[in-house]
Amino acid sequence: MISPINEPAGLLDFSSKLIRWYHRHHRDLPWRHTNDPYRIWLSEVILQQTRVAQGMPYYLRFVEQYPTLRDLAAADEKEVLRLWQGLGYYSRARNMHQTARLIVQELGGNFPASYAELIKLKGIGAYTAAAIASFAYNEPVAAVDGNVYRVLARIFGIKTDITSSGARKEFTALAQQLLPPDDAATFNQATIEFGAIQCQPVAPDCLLCPFNDVCYAFAHGAQAQLPVKGKKNKVRDRYLNYFVVEKEGRLALRERTTKDVWQGMYDFYLIEAAEETTDLNELESDHVLAHWLEMGEVVRTAGPYVHLLTHQRLYARFWHLRMPPERSLLLPDNMAFYNQEEVEELPKPVLINSYLIQYFFS
Repeated sequence: MISPINEPAGLLDFSSKLIRWYHRHHRDLPWRHTNDPYRIWLSEVILQQTRVAQGMPYYLRFVEQYPTLRDLAAADEKEVLRLWQGLGYYSRARNMHQTARLIVQELGGNFPASYAELIKLKGIGAYTAAAIASFAYNEPVAAVDGNVYRVLARIFGIKTDITSSGARKEFTALAQQLLPPDDAATFNQATIEFGAIQCQPVAPDCLLCPFNDVCYAFAHGAQAQLPVKGKKNKVRDRYLNYFVVEKEGRLALRERTTKDVWQGMYDFYLIEAAEETTDLNELESDHVLAHWLEMGEVVRTAGPYVHLLTHQRLYARFWHLRMPPERSLLLPDNMAFYNQEEVEELPKPVLINSYLIQYFFS
């Protein structure tokens, strides 16, 4: 059995065994071949809420487009969001871009070199700050993400709800005790990687696990119960009616400026309803839509498409309105017509982009 957590021999045995596993089994990922804090930070932001297989192409494109922190800081936000398109959680990209500008403008382009300074930056939380500090500077600070919660909870039998207020402090304290101060980078990488490919959420590879002789979850058949996680927030249903206005081959789009999903992205004119509808008469109280229906005609409807977000389920229906070229059309102040090339360059939610590919750009 692993020695009690307060015994140095037990800590050393756990850490050395984990690091040996890492050297044999870790994946060859590009951000593991650099100590550039910018590229490490970029990889960590992209991999929040994103699997490695999905995030890798984005990382490579960002590095190609913005090889340095100054390149990212100098970019237009729309360009950054366009490159981010498809990853979701777009606030990550906005915060990253704003923080890059802050580092260039206020810190002389020098990335902070300690956990204490990193965590002060917008969009950089406790885990990301620890990851950058340890991977780039080998600062002996534990990086605790969902993978680490799972590994520690299962092996050490920790039954604290990981969504509770004290969980991060408890798990971080344990990880900090386990961390070898002279090799923080490897230990943090190893713990995260072990949770990602060995101690997975579903069907962990327990038979070939180097800790199966001491793991609490394996001994008690509790892999499915650990880590303990509170009930998820209720998913909210939303019913979106998009009006795709076309005139002379151009489409009318608008930038989403409110603090809602997809802020800073572009979509069509939207009327949100309390429930799903297939009858335009139920929406004609909207004066903009009423004007458009007088001017043109509905040539196609599509949907509903179901689009899942973390706490929302979107039901989207698209109404394609074609306008005669000879008639003057009023648009809301935040809308404009764009040709196909311009539309393709705009940052758009996946839902909107998928519709355009299916009906306009195929």
